Amino acid sequence: MKHIATVVIGAGHCGLAMSKHLLDRGIDHVVLDRGKVANSWRTQRWDSLRLLTPNWQSRLPGHAYAGPDPDGYMTAPELTGYLQSYSDRIGAPVETDTTVLRVSARSGGYRVDTDRGSWMCRTVVVASGICAMPVVPTLSNGAPADIECLEPFAYRNPRQLRPGGVMIVGASATGVQLAREIRASGRDVLLCVGEHVRLPRLYRGRDINWWMDAMGLMDVRHDEIPDLERARRLPTAQLIGTPEHETIDLNTLRDAGVEIVGRLVALDGGEAKFSGGLANHCALADLKMNRLLDSIDAWVAASGHDHGFGPPRRFEPTRLDRTPRLGLDLRHGRIETIIWATGFRPDYSWLDVPVLDRKGRMRHSGGIVASPGMYVMGLRFMRRRKSSFIDGAAADARDLADHMLSFLARAAA
Repeated sequence: MKHIATVVIGAGHCGLAMSKHLLDRGIDHVVLDRGKVANSWRTQRWDSLRLLTPNWQSRLPGHAYAGPDPDGYMTAPELTGYLQSYSDRIGAPVETDTTVLRVSARSGGYRVDTDRGSWMCRTVVVASGICAMPVVPTLSNGAPADIECLEPFAYRNPRQLRPGGVMIVGASATGVQLAREIRASGRDVLLCVGEHVRLPRLYRGRDINWWMDAMGLMDVRHDEIPDLERARRLPTAQLIGTPEHETIDLNTLRDAGVEIVGRLVALDGGEAKFSGGLANHCALADLKMNRLLDSIDAWVAASGHDHGFGPPRRFEPTRLDRTPRLGLDLRHGRIETIIWATGFRPDYSWLDVPVLDRKGRMRHSGGIVASPGMYVMGLRFMRRRKSSFIDGAAADARDLADHMLSFLARAAA
């Protein structure tokens, strides 16, 4: 049994940001990861994936991107190298290839059991990621047995897929990117679309994330939002990182030959049934996008720097077929593969502490978990709008490390 002040679980960007702030405060700690640094980016990403945020936004505590392409988007191997380099530079005390089996509360702290021994600690930081497990709806059980069903973690590139059509369920960032890539391989693609967030990649000559950052929208705090739970449930924006800074939305996919249908609501007897609310979902996404563009234009006008940016513009409304299909018989061979791009969730199966709500979500206030001495990092809108972004880890880790330092001082008094 090893004893230490703090155990950080996860050596991704959140765990490393926390480690840097703990090092700065002299808090003795270890960072545990089941694989290597940035393990999920090494093992659970498709081949062509790039970051959805520009490289300059990959800021970590005391470290900023200094490469040749600040406005580009890192590939998964590039990000892996970036995080490994950061870990090495700060001297993060990472224990790799160490799987956490159980975390349980004990008198005066927590016991962390791993496949390489156990730790006793006063505080624990859960930084194991929000995309540890894909979320697949129960209606997936109705898929015909002869259709291959894949989750995004199992997808690498179109060459692995069977010949034939592909139905992608979900049209947030993952779904639209896979639809674009698989359609470009020559396959028929049908994309099931529900609520979504539409954004242009560039607006008035700048990345959409540049505007969000410059206007302070990414720094909005969790306690300033009237409906925080709603904000945390919003789908990820339809964005893609490419060298050409392309915009991806339902119009570009439709132009490429992707068939757009409503949300998948049932798989019954081999027939897929789609919602009739597609037009409403698209109209709402268009409306929200235009509201954001209006706010950008107003901010530019108020700054007095109109000449420094391109002209305002508005984008074509989402185009749909006059009567999108409401059903498709999956037994006749058009669709050979279904990809469930229906979201992700954390994996807390090893957490034996009563801090989860009835839906399995962590109960916390700004990352301070409902168990003394436990903290969580990287959740959506955890402390700020940017909490789940690489760029959000520094500020959140600073706040939580300050709280931890006070907590440990009180516990030692």
